Amino acid sequence: MRTPKHDDQSWKTLDKDLNRIAHVEYATAYVARPLVAPGIALVFIVLAGLSAAVIFGQQPANMLVVAAAVFGAYMAINIGANDVANNMGPAVGANALTMGGAIVIAALCETAGALLAGGDVVSTISKGIIDPAGVSETRVFIWAMMAALISSALWVNLATWIGAPVSTTHSVVGGVMGAGIAAAGLSAVNWPTMGAIAASWVISPVLGGVIAAAFLAFIKARIIYVDDKIAAARTWVPVLVGIMAGVFATYLAMKGLKKIVKIDLGTTLFIGAVIGALTYAITAPLIRRQSEGMENRNKSLKALFGLPLVFSAALLSFAHGANDVANAVGPLAAIVHAAEFGDVTAQVAIPQWVMVIGAMGISFGLFLFGPKLIRMVGSQITKLNPMRAYCVALSAAITVILASWLGLPVSSTHIAVGGVFGVGFFREWHAERRLQNGHVARPAAKRLAPEERRRRKLVRRSHFMTIVAAWVITVPAAAAMSAVIFLVLNTIVL
Repeated sequence: MRTPKHDDQSWKTLDKDLNRIAHVEYATAYVARPLVAPGIALVFIVLAGLSAAVIFGQQPANMLVVAAAVFGAYMAINIGANDVANNMGPAVGANALTMGGAIVIAALCETAGALLAGGDVVSTISKGIIDPAGVSETRVFIWAMMAALISSALWVNLATWIGAPVSTTHSVVGGVMGAGIAAAGLSAVNWPTMGAIAASWVISPVLGGVIAAAFLAFIKARIIYVDDKIAAARTWVPVLVGIMAGVFATYLAMKGLKKIVKIDLGTTLFIGAVIGALTYAITAPLIRRQSEGMENRNKSLKALFGLPLVFSAALLSFAHGANDVANAVGPLAAIVHAAEFGDVTAQVAIPQWVMVIGAMGISFGLFLFGPKLIRMVGSQITKLNPMRAYCVALSAAITVILASWLGLPVSSTHIAVGGVFGVGFFREWHAERRLQNGHVARPAAKRLAPEERRRRKLVRRSHFMTIVAAWVITVPAAAAMSAVIFLVLNTIVL
């Protein structure tokens, strides 16, 4: 017969068992949480391969295209995790957008840019760095493009893991170069073109940084450090927004309208000027109305720049989708063409299903893995506010237009991150200058030890060195991996 004491003991034992089960469930959830994102990515990659199998049906090259689609989807996910962060990072770091809002806007705009304004045709030899005669045999060409696709995806994945924003286009270029060297030797490389690409490692970030710093200097001189900040903002903010609209209109006309009609530089500049003037006319009364009753302080200025910054980030994402997705899926499009028609051409049309894989893969990669790089670019390099982030976005668009006009193969990633560095280094220089001119108290600064003054630098030097090192080795690292992968694939087939 059971006694009350036995009943109490049973309940205690049951409570202990339930607690153990609860702890096991908690531990399981904790361990499984990091596996959710890779699991979803794996599902998308498998679906991309199945889609390629359905589209190609019973053709002999089916399995080859399926494998290429799998690696193309993997590449697109890595682009979303790494490349897109450069467009949204400044807006998130400036608190103009939440992380969730930035991801949604970027995913929609990247997809729209890729599908609506993405290139119909892509160079199969990636900007002419390899002599087509060296890889004219279909089998060699397919394995070279496959090696380029795999190596560039692996490199971007590694860069994302270590927290370094790198150029997707440069990764693809390095992959194609490495496979080309493995297939046809060093003589197959167009070294002057590679020299221009190497020069862009310096030109892109420096030009982006200088332009961003120049705009920030203008804002400080004309708006921030004046007696009546609100009156100055009413005058100059509409001008800056008009410049932004004009620049983006010019950029999108150059990159997007080419699908419909070819227009020269003069026409695109005219389109930009008209859009910029219309935007100024619309924005001026809106800024005047928004600024009514605002206090004469910097916090009020940040509110005036918030909405234009969101629009600039969205337009940057649209432009990135229109321009860079085609480069990323170029090797996949080349493999599909060679497998389907059995020949090698300098340029191929991008099938719509290939572009869809690229666009959707970018969205998945951004949603699943993008926040890490968004935080890096937006807040860990230097502290951003809406005005500084706006300068970064504006400099990115202007630099790309200047580079296109000059024919320089620049990287949008290098430009955007270079803009962040430019803003940060300008703030350091400007703060030191104000200190020397007596605009801020000197005694406290004088008492700081050299180590402490270095620690208080406005740009984190460790991130600066990591990112620059990743930029420098992107092409050779991708090339080395691609050469090894090509030799392995070629050996397996033989």
